[in-house]
Amino acid sequence: MLYCIIGKSSTGKDTIFKCLLENKSLNLENVVSYTTRPIREHEVDGVEYHFVDEKKRDELDKAGKIIELRRYNTCYGPWDYFTVDDKSLDIENKDYLIIGTLESYEKIRDYYGKGLVRPIYIEVEDGLRLQRALNREKKQKHPKYNEMCRRFLTDDEDFSKEKLKKANVDRTFVNNDIDSTVNEIIEYIRSCG
Repeated sequence: MLYCIIGKSSTGKDTIFKCLLENKSLNLENVVSYTTRPIREHEVDGVEYHFVDEKKRDELDKAGKIIELRRYNTCYGPWDYFTVDDKSLDIENKDYLIIGTLESYEKIRDYYGKGLVRPIYIEVEDGLRLQRALNREKKQKHPKYNEMCRRFLTDDEDFSKEKLKKANVDRTFVNNDIDSTVNEIIEYIRSCG
């Protein structure tokens, strides 16, 4: 099974992702996505993302290895995020975890099959999300506030109720308390096994 953590920006997806991977009883393996965006402070190449340039992205695309690709026209130019099929996943026999968007979840689900891919949709009240985003951006050596605002504003459209319904995302995990949310997701994953 492949579990896709999805949600608007600053809902705690990265923290939840790390907590789930650290829970050895779930035996989840990490699927690291690729991006052409610049690496942030405190990120590690190959952990949060594989940080690549456009040339490497084009090589993977030409080789037919890209499952899904999303391009964002940011305040700093286009940034691509994508998932690569490197034939290392055995989702019929092992469980995996990935972070993505609603669009990437749908493409991954369609690629591997509806029965093998499950969404984990994280939600947080908008005021709290905005404060979290601002706090995270302040910690950067060169804060990108314009991009933070652009992402925040586009989230409403990207995760509209209509789009969630169309993608058959019918379970929401409200992240008011990280420990409770992680425990709720752990129980959900165990119920799917």
